[in-house]
Amino acid sequence: MKFFFLLHKLIMNDPLAYLNGAIGPLSEAKVSVMDRGFIFGDGIYEVIPVYGRKMFRSDQHIARLFRSLAAIGIPNPHTKEEWLALIAPVMDAHAADDQMVYLQVTRGVAKRAHAFPSEVVPTVFIMTNPIVLPSDAVRAKGVKCVSMEDQRWLHCDIKSTSLLGNVLAAQNAVESSAMESVQFRDGYLTEAAASNVWIVKDGVLMAPPKDNLILEGIRYSLIEELCAAEKIPFKPCRILCADVFGADEVLLSSATKEVLAVVQLDEQTIGKGVPGPIYEKLYKAYQAAKAAS
Repeated sequence: MKFFFLLHKLIMNDPLAYLNGAIGPLSEAKVSVMDRGFIFGDGIYEVIPVYGRKMFRSDQHIARLFRSLAAIGIPNPHTKEEWLALIAPVMDAHAADDQMVYLQVTRGVAKRAHAFPSEVVPTVFIMTNPIVLPSDAVRAKGVKCVSMEDQRWLHCDIKSTSLLGNVLAAQNAVESSAMESVQFRDGYLTEAAASNVWIVKDGVLMAPPKDNLILEGIRYSLIEELCAAEKIPFKPCRILCADVFGADEVLLSSATKEVLAVVQLDEQTIGKGVPGPIYEKLYKAYQAAKAAS
């Protein structure tokens, strides 16, 4: 089996994927048009970073996968150990040492009707791609973001495949030549299109509380841990729009950004217009956590 994966990687140049019990070329993976993930976006997903062919904080990612499945009533088709066993051959067969493993579970294939169908089997899909992180030059300079009203639904804590609100927010950033769209609901900070958002004021790191208005990124808990280790005061709280624009530092965190400094929001400079000392501490601590995993 290992030989097949290596041969496939070398000859076909086509990553492998897992779909409903079978492993094969990603380009050949097919799902029914009657799948509820296609019809309704009725599913959840998870993304796990891989460094040096080792998954980073996989326990936390699998736990969030389980929470999302339970939240929308999709039966979990696998135990934690089974999930990890399914991921391993897909990850091992990829040419890249640093990857992003993508897991998706939909409610399955059924006649089109809004309510949950009975006796339906969940669709399970796994693929992986090389991870692309911000360059050293981007990190040294910091990034621009734009602000917008949060127009998503009220269960952002569920990692749902129904991502139209996030798609529109991401497109808003692209059209503004910005890294991200930083979103506000009723005048308070929520999160960006695909990142958690943090602010620093007078040496204190602050973030919106873990509730239904944000997706609790795996980096949220990690950064809490890093703050404790680095003796950086941390405060989860409701953050006004004015507090973001008046912050000493604004940070983004996600699997693909890790920790990233925002130096401009709309047309306003944040802090001194360069990545600040809290960012530098957290980024260095983040890299140490990766190396130790």
